Amino acid sequence: MPPIDVKPPSRNITARQVADRAGVSISAVSRAFTDGASVAPATREIIMKAARALGYQPNAMARSLMTGRTELIGLVSNNFDNPAFMEIFDLFTRRLQDHGLRPLLANLSGNSDPQKAIAMLRQYSVDCVIIASSTVSPAFIKGCLSASIPLVHAFGRPSTKHPKHVVGADNAQGGKLAAEIMLDHGYRKLAFLGGPQTASSTADRLRGFRAGLRDKGIVPIAEVFGESYSHQSGRDTMLQLLNDKKIEAVFCGDDILAIGALDACKERGLSVPGDVGVLGFNDIALASWAAYNLSTIRQPIAEIIVAAVERSIELVADHALEPETKYFACEAVSRGTLRQL
Repeated sequence: MPPIDVKPPSRNITARQVADRAGVSISAVSRAFTDGASVAPATREIIMKAARALGYQPNAMARSLMTGRTELIGLVSNNFDNPAFMEIFDLFTRRLQDHGLRPLLANLSGNSDPQKAIAMLRQYSVDCVIIASSTVSPAFIKGCLSASIPLVHAFGRPSTKHPKHVVGADNAQGGKLAAEIMLDHGYRKLAFLGGPQTASSTADRLRGFRAGLRDKGIVPIAEVFGESYSHQSGRDTMLQLLNDKKIEAVFCGDDILAIGALDACKERGLSVPGDVGVLGFNDIALASWAAYNLSTIRQPIAEIIVAAVERSIELVADHALEPETKYFACEAVSRGTLRQL
């Protein structure tokens, strides 16, 4: 049998032409291009050969009219100034694309109106929303739930007020692990440098940190908070901390805060870890750079993203799923910003 002449995709080829060439109905063509739809394997193969020969690609908009799904997933955050979230978006978009889904980004940074973001998501009829931040406003979450938009909160925390599906790191466990690591390194005069005090991730990491120190009869000598998860906040808050307190080491609730803190120490002529120890949280790529070589607490970002995308797919299929919370444990990453044991 001679090989089939496969033409490049064309917008002019219709499902009717594919059906005519394959000798099947238009509905059979539609089912062949719909995941999970019932069509005999032999019929599907005939249809696919006809589609390749004609250069046919299904129209996503037309398919959405038949299925009631757009295959659009709203991907929402307000931390675009944090390098960690660029890594997160890279992983999210690739994972969604692997499932044939398309992300629709919504930026809630600064004074962005959450209602406008919700209106945009509704206008494009997203199948689900994934929040990729711990600090998105409750008003946005409430608005999505009120509009019956399925929602998964990655890197978030469950709420009895607005029940939702949550996938994230066990931040309290990570904070406690940070305390244990710093105590093991012989530090006793410890401080906490966090992001926004209203962020659930900040609160949970501090709670775990306090608990880990309390087990040894120790309390932090200072707890300070930046306005955002940014290098500038880390630098400015660390300079304030160095002015006010004599500390041996600081646990930063985010790597980019810790990198800002390292640069503040450099400005003051302090050696790390000779004069002060610094521990971060997240394990972003920048943390491993030789210029920083940051010891940190790693949250399993890739696993969280896989679980969040899988949960969103399940939720699109069944909006009535009861809200669940899935947490992943954190682990220590030892580098060069804590003194040697």
